Amino acid sequence: MNDGARLPKPYVVRTGLDEILAGLAVDDPVPSERELAVRFGVARETVRQALHELLVQGRIERRGRGTVVSRPKLTQPLSLQSYTEGAIRMGRVPGRILVTWQLIPATEHLATSLEISVGSEVIHLERVLLADGQRIGLESTYLPARRFSNLFDSFDPTTSLYAAIRAGGVEFGSATERIETVLPSPREAELMETTTGMPMLLLNRRSLDTAGAPIETLRALYRGDRVAFEATLTDR
Repeated sequence: MNDGARLPKPYVVRTGLDEILAGLAVDDPVPSERELAVRFGVARETVRQALHELLVQGRIERRGRGTVVSRPKLTQPLSLQSYTEGAIRMGRVPGRILVTWQLIPATEHLATSLEISVGSEVIHLERVLLADGQRIGLESTYLPARRFSNLFDSFDPTTSLYAAIRAGGVEFGSATERIETVLPSPREAELMETTTGMPMLLLNRRSLDTAGAPIETLRALYRGDRVAFEATLTDR
């Protein structure tokens, strides 16, 4: 008896798709569901599920009415580097689209995080993050306005905020980060040109300067199919 005949159909499809993708280059078209169903002798629903798994993993992407091989995920270091520095390190072209750039009153949560009074002015900067023109994330940064009011006159919100902060003489000393998986809201999904069913990586960060004073609190969503994080660990 042929042992291969007893293999689960989803396994056969995924194995076959892995072999197909191994022979394709970035931006090459992936065979259609119908073609794959015929090739593997399975129902189109089985193929559709396998393709969806590859889509979530970021190995393929929808483009127009077809599907193509994706570029490798943008791997961001868990460090006090800016998004710009991480993207350039990987040979990608960073970019940003301004969504919100305004003053808001500090909520109790923001006041505690930024060590200011409730109701004090806070700068809210919200931007879509790009890599080679692709939308990969949505970043909301909150800074105490009293300390960084000069940014309204000197900062271009399509450029690196960390570079502007450092140029103003402020040095980052430490940060606390929390990363978890979430699903985006309809608004967030629309801004990132994806769906509410696409898993996101949610990063919350609170950054301090070298004297221990708060610089920012950050909430950033990253598309799980386009971004990964890495950290270098030591025993010291």
